[in-house]
Amino acid sequence: MQILPEGEKNTTDVSWEDQQKINEFSTLITRKDRFSEQLKGYQTEKEFLDDLSMEIELLDEDDDVNYKVGDAFILLKQSEAVDKLEKQNAHLDSEIMRLELQIEELDGKLAELKKRLYAKFGTAINLER
Repeated sequence: MQILPEGEKNTTDVSWEDQQKINEFSTLITRKDRFSEQLKGYQTEKEFLDDLSMEIELLDEDDDVNYKVGDAFILLKQSEAVDKLEKQNAHLDSEIMRLELQIEELDGKLAELKKRLYAKFGTAINLER
């Protein structure tokens, strides 16, 4: 909240519809932030899995590998571990793509709301971070 300098009056009237648009903008920003955090986590996990896959592929095919499932570890053959890692990687790729599409969709909605709100309120509203 910004306090106006002495002598200045707030001449901007905010209708119920305008307040609903402002609330929707806030909701969409919160949702975008949550999706961005999830995306960052998935991307970090994907980098880790890529490095791990490269390390496991260097092992002999007859070697057993400790593979973590939940809180436990199981012994798998190197080839089985590589297959499981590839499936995890594919799943992460689809989740990353899904989140990127959702963020892109939210960006479009946010841009439209920004345009409408700035058109009505001009410099009386600040929608930037």
